[in-house]
Amino acid sequence: MKVLVADKISPKGVALLRQQPGFEVVEAYGSSPERVLELVRDVHAIAVRSETRITAEVFPAAPLLKVVGRAGVGVDNVDVEAATNHGVVVMNTPAGNTIATAELTFTHLLCGARPVPQACASMRAGHWDRKSFSGIELFRKTLGIVGLGRIGGEVAKRALAFGMRVLAYDPYLAPSRAKAMQVEGVSLDEVLRQADYITVHMPLTEDTRYMIDEAAFARCKRGLRIFNCARGGIIKESALIAALKSGQVAAAGLDVFEDEPLAKDSELRALANVVLTPHLGASTAEAQESVGIEIAEQIADVLRGGVIRNAVNVPSIDAATLQVLGPYLDLGAKLGTLVQQIAPPQIAQLRITYWGKLVQHDTNGVTRAIERGFLRRISGEEVNFVNAPVLLQRLGIRAEVTQSADEADYSELIQVEAITPEGQVHSAAGTLIGKANVPRIVGINGREVEVAAEGKLLVLENIDQPGMVGTVGSILGRADVNIADMSLSRLTPGGTAYMVVRVDTEPGEAARREIKGHAAIRMAKFVQL
Repeated sequence: MKVLVADKISPKGVALLRQQPGFEVVEAYGSSPERVLELVRDVHAIAVRSETRITAEVFPAAPLLKVVGRAGVGVDNVDVEAATNHGVVVMNTPAGNTIATAELTFTHLLCGARPVPQACASMRAGHWDRKSFSGIELFRKTLGIVGLGRIGGEVAKRALAFGMRVLAYDPYLAPSRAKAMQVEGVSLDEVLRQADYITVHMPLTEDTRYMIDEAAFARCKRGLRIFNCARGGIIKESALIAALKSGQVAAAGLDVFEDEPLAKDSELRALANVVLTPHLGASTAEAQESVGIEIAEQIADVLRGGVIRNAVNVPSIDAATLQVLGPYLDLGAKLGTLVQQIAPPQIAQLRITYWGKLVQHDTNGVTRAIERGFLRRISGEEVNFVNAPVLLQRLGIRAEVTQSADEADYSELIQVEAITPEGQVHSAAGTLIGKANVPRIVGINGREVEVAAEGKLLVLENIDQPGMVGTVGSILGRADVNIADMSLSRLTPGGTAYMVVRVDTEPGEAARREIKGHAAIRMAKFVQL
């Protein structure tokens, strides 16, 4: 088995691979894309960090390739869809940089309170200027944490040790979990209004992009100090620059940026009240050693036919079972993400029910796919088939799986229900159609629909009255949005009806407002599968 180590990982990780019987290890750091295509012709595994890009062109050039391992959390530099299409497992190491990133965040927090980097630069320039570098204390100040996952939780522990009051905004976090961590679970608006310091620890998704923008800064205390060691784009850089110049934000610390590397002419470089680091979140000897050893172990396990761990595109199941259940994994992931997008943020229970021939198989892999789909827009790159149940548990969401012996309208059927603490149920059901096993959505919130489980969906609940199809079609037409497919459903004439519209492009904000503002439309959700 030949393993290509394309980026420099821990020497202990490389040594571990070399010690495996029958393994040949090739270290080729800093290779050009053309050189990578040459090297992969006879390799069975590739280990990368963030430098080397494993593009769609790599997979047809590597007929023996079985696994790509990323020594780190993200897999932005790996074309996961292309890997899946070629049957290649993609794995990462989601837990390896938790402490490193939490400690860097707290380093930025301290530097935001006490301008140590600026004072050091002044000293190196030959000055002795004590008055210009006065700071403030963390003790008894309020820290707002936006996103209380693994890293946010570790930051909270450290803040409590410094005597800070900790507020946490995480729309998916159960109140009981916040209480157990000794933090106050509050709304984002409360964090913005009350916090002296804010740190963000969310994945970058459509919902979190520019979460902290001009309007958010306007609601904050004057003199706020804000930090981002998570993902560039959560804080809008142009808004931050304006707030820093006006004094609305007294100090900031950034390890990540909207575009990396940060442009040489970026205004952020010229602001004295900003501490910048070049994406060092995982850059500690301990973290790099940990992820290097971990990814080496995971690659070795896969090549020896063992358990697949921390995979982002396949569950931990053997190849024979994967061949049977493969189409259901895709369907399950789409049902999970559909339900998450039509349900409110606070969910107490995720209930999954299987009918028909599916109950004859071990559906654990499909369940993991559903859970991962549900968490995809919540936890981002952190979630995979292995840790999805743990992440649900951290959010206070109880998963329940049932294999029903009752008859269903389809030979195989999967239903996913998200249940709120108040008992409200939001659901989606799906099946596979035809010899090609095409995934179809056949039910939403108890209404019978039929639409392809792919692309972009507009899910509408409206008063059943004449002209609604034309009204929605006209609004989308004026917005230059083409309708690919449509399904209509109602229980009784004149009651409420469901309309599921599959579109080629995402409606703009004006079109969405017009649809949501229509007097006959009770609910409108735009869903991306």
